[in-house]
Amino acid sequence: MSFTQTLIEAYRSLAANRLRSALTMLGIIIGIASVVLMLAVGDAVRGFIDKELAQLGSNLMIVQPGSVRAQGGVRRRAGELPTLTIDDVQAMNSLPTLRGAAAALQGFYQVNYGSDNSNNVVIGSTPEIMPVRGWKLDSGVSISESDVRAGNRVLVIGSRVADLYFYKQDPLGRVVRIDGQPFTIIGVLAGSGRMFDGTDLGDLMLAPITAMPIRMPLPRTIHYAIVQAKDDKSRDEARRDIEELLRDRHRITGDKADDFQITDLASIAQTGAAIGAGLSIALGAIGAISLLVGGIGIMNIMLVSVTERVREIGIRMAIGAKPRHILTQFLSESVMMCLIGGMVGTLIAAGGAWAVNQIGKFTMALSAGHVLTAVLFSTAVGVFFGFYPARRASKLLPIECLRQD
Repeated sequence: MSFTQTLIEAYRSLAANRLRSALTMLGIIIGIASVVLMLAVGDAVRGFIDKELAQLGSNLMIVQPGSVRAQGGVRRRAGELPTLTIDDVQAMNSLPTLRGAAAALQGFYQVNYGSDNSNNVVIGSTPEIMPVRGWKLDSGVSISESDVRAGNRVLVIGSRVADLYFYKQDPLGRVVRIDGQPFTIIGVLAGSGRMFDGTDLGDLMLAPITAMPIRMPLPRTIHYAIVQAKDDKSRDEARRDIEELLRDRHRITGDKADDFQITDLASIAQTGAAIGAGLSIALGAIGAISLLVGGIGIMNIMLVSVTERVREIGIRMAIGAKPRHILTQFLSESVMMCLIGGMVGTLIAAGGAWAVNQIGKFTMALSAGHVLTAVLFSTAVGVFFGFYPARRASKLLPIECLRQD
């Protein structure tokens, strides 16, 4: 019997019991739809995590004053001790393993423009923060070294702030008040997205660090510094260079505890990637359980089919069919049910992804890999769960089959 004839016979056998075949395929349909949807959800979550982490920038590290180690019997939190200065950050910029370093003072201030007011995050920094963070300007200019030296009250605002205060108007040259002090807007940042402290780039205001309306315990001390290694390979070396530089500048010798802390944002990205991968595996496992249940249903129905068609098997063998022909016949029926169920399940998964995308809160897409996974899974289920019933049918003896009524 040719391969084409085998497929035709398999289709006829399934069509002879349409309702039973459809109900049997229902388990496979649900299983495949679950697997494909779960894989798509896992990929979408990982894509969302990667997109959010990309806002942090690449090869970035945060240097904070204060130590998390015990000092003098008292355990200090990072940022509690005012030990990091603008001069420290300027010294970091001379390190060959760093692309740049920027000092930062950060606060939450009431901002007023006319009768409008809101609370916004304001960062005081130096010009290096723009290339280090990878920020771009939508219009205007950024803060300059002369602004920092003179303490000019100039401001670069985020896109959402610009829309809030100056909807469909040019914000450049306008004056807003931060904590009661006037600041002139000179630029608008492009884009939006979460930063490492949870704030949104679109809600940000950037001013020269020397113009910030904040008082630090000691002159020229800062809240933190953000530094960027030259590349991913030199990140560890850059961290060691920063530690050596600061220990030398702060006169920390021997086994004395550091009065600073360095946080590598790459570790956050790696954690996010691991969470996304783990979520994909977990969701895929849930879908695989549904597929397993559907496969057991296939095996059960195929065993029933073998019992019902014993006489047919005997007649086929009596007229020359070999055991391998019987094996192929029943195995092809099992695989055909699974493939049809897989295709229908994939279509249902595609419809589910489309419905989720219409909501607009989450973006899902079925890739060629997802479809290929569905086909391979459904074929594997058909072969695995259909082999035992098919082999059982091929082992029947013709004379005993023909005795059956």
